[in-house]
Amino acid sequence: MHCLLLPALLAPVAVPSPDIRGHYVEARTCDVFTGSCFANADTGLTGKNAVLAWKVESGCFGGSQLDGLGVVAVVAARETLGLKQSAPGKAILIVDDRATTAQRDALVKLVKAQAGDLVADVVAVRSAPIALTICPCENDGCATLTAGTAKVSTRCLDADHDKACGNETTLYPPLAKNVRAKAAMAVEHCFRGEGLNETWSDGHRRGAFVGGFSCYGK
Repeated sequence: MHCLLLPALLAPVAVPSPDIRGHYVEARTCDVFTGSCFANADTGLTGKNAVLAWKVESGCFGGSQLDGLGVVAVVAARETLGLKQSAPGKAILIVDDRATTAQRDALVKLVKAQAGDLVADVVAVRSAPIALTICPCENDGCATLTAGTAKVSTRCLDADHDKACGNETTLYPPLAKNVRAKAAMAVEHCFRGEGLNETWSDGHRRGAFVGGFSCYGK
């Protein structure tokens, strides 16, 4: 019996590399590493606010090179953010003050593409110095973010001391698309600015994600 080889079909398919990649940090006012009983207790009562941050390591989006620049979305949603990955909300965007006008527009476009309906209503776009650092540690959960009136700091979750009921898991995914991240403890998570008709300070909650993002440019 003779085998007919089809080289065109058997050849490996080249997968294009992402156009842009970098660090990602998120914190919200409800637990993401939790048990269902605790999550149900949050429903409708808390978890409607979040800070999402991207820092580009390298790449191009919206026709602009964005290496080293950061952008942050400060979100106030109408629903508990644990329920939906992209609940309707309003947002203030904080753009790296080093960005040119074209880069600023591209960073805004990046956030809208990655966060979807969560930032459907952008009430303001502001410029500020943005510092996002993911610190080397054993479980990759330590990060700091300062961006104008928003601030987040995280640490790794402790398998023994950060459990409340013994059935915790990473119950919810990150709020943004194209993210690979681990759940972490939000040691500090605050927003003290204007524009959302509310501020918050919500530290020491199992409500953070730390990791990276990668996607294709638009």
